[in-house]
Amino acid sequence: MFRRTFWFTAGAAAGVWATTKVNRKLKQLTPESLAAQAANKAVETGHRLKDFALDVRATMLQREAELGAALGLDAPPPVEQERELPGPRRRAELGGRAAEDTTTTYSFSHKSHNRNEDH
Repeated sequence: MFRRTFWFTAGAAAGVWATTKVNRKLKQLTPESLAAQAANKAVETGHRLKDFALDVRATMLQREAELGAALGLDAPPPVEQERELPGPRRRAELGGRAAEDTTTTYSFSHKSHNRNEDH
């Protein structure tokens, strides 16, 4: 008699445990629950992307400052030395050739070229 009571109780406990597990899984698989889980994951991913972007931006600004300091770009240009652009060059100065008017003209046909027509 004790054996039967033990096995009956063990079976009932196993049934209650299995029913509880199945009901939990079913609640997790409802459309509302799935939508809430997806929204939570999206928000979490958005926060991670924002943190990553802020880290990249901070590192970029730090590296730009380091490069600017190394190249001397942070210092203002000296006032006493004004830099001017060079004057226009003549064609004779560039290659020793006479300054000729060499204009290139291109002609285009009115027919458009379609690569698919060649095959």
